[in-house]
Amino acid sequence: MGIVNVSPDSFHPGSRWPDPAAAVEAALRLADEGAELLDLGAISTRPGAAVVSADEEQARLLPVLRALRAQTDLPLTVDTSNATTARAALDAGVDGINDISAGTADPELLPLAAVHGCGLVLMHMQGTPATMQNDPRYEDVVAEVGAWLAARADAAEAAGVARDRICVDPGIGFGKRLEHNLALLAKLPAIAAGRPLLLGASRKSFIGALTGAPVEARLPGSLAALAVAHAAGVTAVRVHDVAASRQFLAVLAAATGGTSAG
Repeated sequence: MGIVNVSPDSFHPGSRWPDPAAAVEAALRLADEGAELLDLGAISTRPGAAVVSADEEQARLLPVLRALRAQTDLPLTVDTSNATTARAALDAGVDGINDISAGTADPELLPLAAVHGCGLVLMHMQGTPATMQNDPRYEDVVAEVGAWLAARADAAEAAGVARDRICVDPGIGFGKRLEHNLALLAKLPAIAAGRPLLLGASRKSFIGALTGAPVEARLPGSLAALAVAHAAGVTAVRVHDVAASRQFLAVLAAATGGTSAG
């Protein structure tokens, strides 16, 4: 899953494309590099991120989505927790919703996904982007995140979303300290509990906490996280660096006799 940020303030400067034409060009470049789906987001969800209105979110997102939909048949997802934005994106041809709130921010989102029969990613987050890193605490982060995701997947099914349209995401870096992120990475199959799992660890702050590397220099750490994802049988990986990630996974899969993740 290639990351296409159309917000001006996402945490990785190299992935910011607030200009619509530049965003479309960047997305098509990720497709050429081997992305199998593209995730478009118009609101930064970095720690401390400001709240953005649905109108502003759509003003940033929809021109890029419409232009991109006309130029690629790749599956497209929209990174939003707002049902109004998701509805507009679905009308513009998006194939799935990637919701960092797992349907808790907007009660209309799960029924919307059910009606459209679209793909749905449910992510775990403690708090909100504005507050999530203030003081995250868990007794057992693996058990708590796994149970919460299972409950949200059950809620999505109860709203009418087909089981095979649901993917879960442990939310690396979303309301987690370094030790929480590492514990989750070590137990990905337990968290998935048999459901498809999306992992987004690309260039995140836990890599900097471990190595001291700034965001611009975290590709090696991101590839290490891909090795963990591959070993755990993760369904898809959400990355900034598609070409490097595909090359890494291709060699890893060939050397281990496995199938490349994502």
